[in-house]
Amino acid sequence: MSAQCCAGQLACCCGSAGCSLCCDCCPRIRQSLSTRFMYALYFILVVVLCCIMMSTTVAHKMKEHIPFFEDMCKGIKAGDTCEKLVGYSAVYRVCFGMACFFFIFCLLTLKINNSKSCRAHIHNGFWFFKLLLLGAMCSGAFFIPDQDTFLNAWRYVGAVGGFLFIGIQLLLLVEFAHKWNKNWTAGTASNKLWYASLALVTLIMYSIATGGLVLMAVFYTQKDGCMENKILLGVNGGLCVLISLVAISPCVQNRQPHSGLLQSGVISCYVTYLTFSALSSKPAEVVLDEHGKNVTICVPDFGQDLYRDENLVTILGTSLLIGCILYSCLTSTTRSSSDALQGRYAAPELEIARCCFCFSPGGEDTEEQQQGKEGPRVIYDEKKGTVYIYSYFHFVFFLASLYVMMTVTNWFKCATSV
Repeated sequence: MSAQCCAGQLACCCGSAGCSLCCDCCPRIRQSLSTRFMYALYFILVVVLCCIMMSTTVAHKMKEHIPFFEDMCKGIKAGDTCEKLVGYSAVYRVCFGMACFFFIFCLLTLKINNSKSCRAHIHNGFWFFKLLLLGAMCSGAFFIPDQDTFLNAWRYVGAVGGFLFIGIQLLLLVEFAHKWNKNWTAGTASNKLWYASLALVTLIMYSIATGGLVLMAVFYTQKDGCMENKILLGVNGGLCVLISLVAISPCVQNRQPHSGLLQSGVISCYVTYLTFSALSSKPAEVVLDEHGKNVTICVPDFGQDLYRDENLVTILGTSLLIGCILYSCLTSTTRSSSDALQGRYAAPELEIARCCFCFSPGGEDTEEQQQGKEGPRVIYDEKKGTVYIYSYFHFVFFLASLYVMMTVTNWFKCATSV
């Protein structure tokens, strides 16, 4: 068994075979799912690297504990203390390499309808060479000349791409909430406890959104001044109330019977996070007090750690990003999810209420699973056609690369403390 596993993993890394979980107790895995998880793994590895690069704590620890650290930095021409390998400029370069990686694969996989073509084999395999390519692109970005021009131009590209990904992230959250509400509502026909579960989750969502807005009103506004912050909080709070009323309005209920307060609650939480991100990224206001001293207003007083709110934004944003990417890998780039976004859903009587509703109980590949019980550990579920749109999948990761670049660097601001 071990020899077969090693041979299979070698074919996965250096050939077009699908990757599997190499243990007897692990379930068989679909090729389409394993491919998406491998790309997500590469993405998460680069995200972790970017977070490390933004940490001055890591840079200081490396300087203290690595022998000949300064000599090594000078040898690779990274500055006296490797300052070129840390900070926001390093994150921009690494994300530039990752964005180019996914954009190339987006172009390579355009109009692929089956997994038998040469381009599909490249998309689904050769993981070792892809890792080398990703590493080469991220490393090669450090050799781009004229750093100032590159950073100034690339940050605006990142802002546009990050804005587009926020829209995609919003669509993913809407689809997620709609699927959640529809699945649990289907269970109320046989068990009324699903009503209580829906009500509890909806209450939690609105409690988080309301609590977040209240805390931001306390920490980011003052009695005198901070007018921009007050307007922003008022507008976003009003929008949360508006989408809640729209979700339960008769015209929406007639067109989308499965619409409810759960969807608007999830979106309200997301709007609250975006508001927090905007307020923490906003430059602090400095005014003169009655003694003629400069006083910073409209920012929370967290003691000596001036960047704690920015770090919290980075943590929340990165966690939300990874969650959306993993959800996208599991369901949201499939063709059935594309139908869901267009309002085409399965009949309610076919729904089976489950706590883990993201995974289908049987899936579209039950036949392949039955045939492969004694066969290989990878189920090739794309023999008749692709399960998801390859080029769209890579385009989402391309925009996600730009979004994580902006999130980790706090949208143009150089956060130099962790």
